[in-house]
Amino acid sequence: MYRLLIVEDDRGIADAIKTKAEMWDLQVHCIENFRNVMSEFAAFDPHLILLDIALPFFNGYYWCSEIRKVSKVPIIFISSASDNMNMVMAMNMGADDFIAKPFDQSVLMAKLQAMLRRTYDFAAAVPVLEHRGALLNTGDNTLTYCDEKISLSKNEFRILLILMENKGKVVSREKLMEQLWESDSFVDENTLSVNVNRLRKRLDAAGLEDFITTRFGVGYLIEN
Repeated sequence: MYRLLIVEDDRGIADAIKTKAEMWDLQVHCIENFRNVMSEFAAFDPHLILLDIALPFFNGYYWCSEIRKVSKVPIIFISSASDNMNMVMAMNMGADDFIAKPFDQSVLMAKLQAMLRRTYDFAAAVPVLEHRGALLNTGDNTLTYCDEKISLSKNEFRILLILMENKGKVVSREKLMEQLWESDSFVDENTLSVNVNRLRKRLDAAGLEDFITTRFGVGYLIEN
């Protein structure tokens, strides 16, 4: 089932779209916290986004640019500010389409279905994991935090991926080593410690202090 994220502060419009989209077998989430759209975006991992321009705190252009730093998910702007300047601005910010309000719900659904067909007949969605405002992009092995994109080594990325996929749970050193090296050959435990410490230094330098917690004698975790 495809997932649709609606970033619209007019609850009447958002709920009407949600009701219609669910009739078309879409799973829908409407943004609730307009101060931090990226957390809900990462948690829901949508296949498609409907995004208004006029929003509380930060406008749709801002959130479009933030999403584009970590994802190529299709974004369709919906707005009553449908003059040429806003349409051009939306496309320049990375939008895939622009639909003017008011719109017919059936036409909107047809456009959403067409966008999904064009996008996912040829490409799979790239998931993004989020914690404390840091976004781990599994498509290009990077971590984005405070507008800075941090390239990670293969082992650094895999350690962070495993820990973020198991957020709130302790991952044993044995499990990490097994998933990192996937080999029957002996790997010195110190090799894992070196990799974790190197990753920690990179996170600390980016402003993400104490991102990874050690449970001595057991393993590591990222706390909720």
